Amino acid sequence: MKDVREQARWTRARLGRCGPPLDLLTARFNRHEYAPHAHDEFTVGVTVGGLEAIAYRGGRIVSGPGSLVVLEPGEMHTGGPAAPDGYSYRALYAAPALLTDGTLGSGGGLPHFREPVLDDPELAAALRSAHTDVSSCPDPLEAESRIPWLLTALARRHSTARADDTAVPGAAAVAHAVRDRLADELLAPPSLAALGADLGLSRYQLLRAFRTTMGVPPYAWLAQYRVARARALLDAGLRPAEAAGLVGFADQAHLTRWFRRVLGVTPAAYRNSVQDSTGRPGRDFPA
Repeated sequence: MKDVREQARWTRARLGRCGPPLDLLTARFNRHEYAPHAHDEFTVGVTVGGLEAIAYRGGRIVSGPGSLVVLEPGEMHTGGPAAPDGYSYRALYAAPALLTDGTLGSGGGLPHFREPVLDDPELAAALRSAHTDVSSCPDPLEAESRIPWLLTALARRHSTARADDTAVPGAAAVAHAVRDRLADELLAPPSLAALGADLGLSRYQLLRAFRTTMGVPPYAWLAQYRVARARALLDAGLRPAEAAGLVGFADQAHLTRWFRRVLGVTPAAYRNSVQDSTGRPGRDFPA
């Protein structure tokens, strides 16, 4: 009989439209032990439950719920349960460049993490949330807006790299230019890397300018703009699934997630209430 406690699910997201791939793993293991291996990328994980033991750099480390784990490229390691109940975790595999944007490397090299297990509840919660959302709906702009920003924060807080806080010239103008491009191309928004290249900025600089000026990251601004556009379409009598496609959401579920965040109700419930208040005939749609 298959052990339901042994589960692993891989998701591949894109960092921006036509951008590089990012692999994400959601796993729950009761008995499984990894053979010694290494990755070309940084392995960044959040332990969700149980205890995991990892052989790393000639020693043995243990991570528990809420711990951040960072394994550097090329470092041999294993992984397995450190308690009878097993362990569960979320992990992503980040190209080294994702941790160098926004930092000044030590001696020109990659960020070095002296400690592989980190206690940073705020960052762990943010990474877990981003991992969950991007895994459930691998929206390229959302992945590119959230993951690199958090990985830069990880490097700045916990590695030997120093923060690069050089001011972004004309930050407000940069943010408004990005906002206008996203609004104009909401069905297939350009990548932040491409927008940054057009403006002579790194992706991190662009994100910092946008977040400082607009108060939210680019994907969240665009999602709210799409919700406003979808609301107008629902007012005009379109069905939620139709509206979702016309404003750039991946599907009705993607629209529903953001519609509820912004307006507090599902698009179907909103559409039905509008029809009821105006006296227009309509059909009920599942919330």
